Amino acid sequence: MIEENVKNLLGDFPDCNKFGEKVILVAAVKTQTVEAINRAISAGITAIGDNHAQEFRDKYDFIEGNPERHFIGHLQTNKLKYLIGKVDLYHSVDRVDIAKEISKRSQKAGVTSNILLQVNIGNEESKSGFDFNGVADAHSEIVKLPNIKVLGLMAMLPESDDKELLKELATKMRQKYDYLRAFNPDMKYLSMGMSGDWRLCVDCGSNMVRLGTAIFGKRKYN
Repeated sequence: MIEENVKNLLGDFPDCNKFGEKVILVAAVKTQTVEAINRAISAGITAIGDNHAQEFRDKYDFIEGNPERHFIGHLQTNKLKYLIGKVDLYHSVDRVDIAKEISKRSQKAGVTSNILLQVNIGNEESKSGFDFNGVADAHSEIVKLPNIKVLGLMAMLPESDDKELLKELATKMRQKYDYLRAFNPDMKYLSMGMSGDWRLCVDCGSNMVRLGTAIFGKRKYN
């Protein structure tokens, strides 16, 4: 099933968004076995995203094919030790304090960490992230930190059947991304879109999507 899902997904996946930017597919691998992840990579997946630092640590040495390693889950200060120097892109930097900690640990390890700033675009209490109107100030502070590169923004749209609302929010995220990019030439990623809404997000200007169910099927929790 995984191989067929990947084949169908890649066959239908857009090369570029309407801005001419390559769209990157990140496979969300939360709770997936090493075998399932390696099957997806063998089928053509080139980037995988973990949600839990300990899962990332436990599976790290067993992942084959040298995919890009992304971290897409909530970041905890005491778990960064499992991630520094091994993650290619952190999607979920949702507060200045965690950016400072990544910077400090990256300096100590002699590495530069690439990050995205997470925006709570729907103002949802259940989600973390910078306020839409406050992310520019956070960006101004974080971009000055040593051993960190801010490469873009990340957002999760709320669950809603109101397509016009979702389009409005996704478009606002693209506008904010373009605004910040004028001040930061390193910015190149707008990570927005999951299995249920990725097409809408790409239509609105996302250039990176995080898909789990579309690849692995419905997640099973132990």
